Amino acid sequence: MRKESNFLAYVFLLLTVTFWAGNFIVGKFASLYNVPPFSLNFYRWFFAWLILAPFTLPEIIRKKDYIIKNYKLFIILGVTSITIFNSIVYYSLNFTQVISGVLMISTIPVMIMFFSSILKIEKTNIFQVIGVILSFTGVIIIITKANFEILKNLDFNKGDITMVLAMFSWALYSSLLKKQKYEISQISLLQVLITFGLIFLIPVYFIEYQIGFRIKIDTPFILILSYVVLLPGLASFILWIKGISMIGANRSGVFLHLMPIFSAIMAMIFFNEKFMFYHILGACFIIIGILLSNRKVQNA
Repeated sequence: MRKESNFLAYVFLLLTVTFWAGNFIVGKFASLYNVPPFSLNFYRWFFAWLILAPFTLPEIIRKKDYIIKNYKLFIILGVTSITIFNSIVYYSLNFTQVISGVLMISTIPVMIMFFSSILKIEKTNIFQVIGVILSFTGVIIIITKANFEILKNLDFNKGDITMVLAMFSWALYSSLLKKQKYEISQISLLQVLITFGLIFLIPVYFIEYQIGFRIKIDTPFILILSYVVLLPGLASFILWIKGISMIGANRSGVFLHLMPIFSAIMAMIFFNEKFMFYHILGACFIIIGILLSNRKVQNA
């Protein structure tokens, strides 16, 4: 029975990281079909909000005093996760390769340690400090394509730079998320964050609309929107929580390292992207950084 439970958890977690990996592929398709990135993110979370509303609003209404009391934290969490992260990822994919983007995003677990240390949420050991330095070195190698003339002249691909901003935004969100325990269920917490995130997405959506970037309601847009709402948005969240409940957070966390691999394979299949030398070199630094950051200092 335990083996069957573990197998089911592995299936749930593999589906989760596959859907999340696919988010980058679909984001790239969105750029090729001229789907405005901020509008796509707005509609993604607007429809997710509508789907979740019947299941979450009763609890949210009951817990309104708690939510109002902690509204500043919820605003920061909503803006960093809902407003900024996916908007910037979709925007960045207009200018950069999927492979470059997912390799940078793969450093998020290490950057979470960095922010957790700065914000005094968790203590950091020497291995984690070195891990952060090595992982960020890997990001710089990818951004500069291992050509330090680019670094010297600050001649960066703007998609790479904005992807770094997305990486920092999600790492900050994840660090703050760990800061306290919450008195509402995880699905209601998600709905609260979507609500605050949408509030700040609305003006950005209208600015994008006013300057001429408008959604064309056609088959590609409907397929793209359906994917980002249902699979990396809602299904992945449910499957991730289910997987963690079955085998624990630490074992589940290992599956996150499969996401850049899956995304890179999909990018090579769908967009004929090439895994360049600077990707390999940057990935080596990132992987060593991740491995080091997960080491613990032995007590003397």
